[in-house]
Amino acid sequence: MSAALHSLMRDLPSAAAQRQPRGSVLAFLAVGGGGALALVVVSSLLIWLHTGLADWLVTTLCYAALILPVYLLHRRFSFASNAAHGKALPRYLAVQGMAVLLAAGFSFCAHQILALPAVPASIMVVGLTAGVNYLVLRGWAFAHRRPLVARPV
Repeated sequence: MSAALHSLMRDLPSAAAQRQPRGSVLAFLAVGGGGALALVVVSSLLIWLHTGLADWLVTTLCYAALILPVYLLHRRFSFASNAAHGKALPRYLAVQGMAVLLAAGFSFCAHQILALPAVPASIMVVGLTAGVNYLVLRGWAFAHRRPLVARPV
């Protein structure tokens, strides 16, 4: 094949590269599970210490404090994203901003309306936000396309 014709051909990703690796879901669950465990432990501890803040607010603030460390772990392990931090981080923050609002609403419902104890309430908050977060993070915040690179002649 001539070099000119060869340079016009795109590199097509292999079937394996097109599939989302199974490990990303497992990594998402591991990273998210670690973040969820941290949320449950820290928010429960702070609630039991009677900080003077409303229980739902304590849980929400704890959730917000975990955003950056969990971003770094998800970017690296869950999604193996090569999206630039300048693009992925603002998107991640937007998703987590939405998640904080959801967590606040779910926490309010769990604590104020359902009157759940701290641990079940925290577990409920995590469970209700995790599925939405995964879909939006995978499809938007950490979406990345490898640039097309011409093969050397």
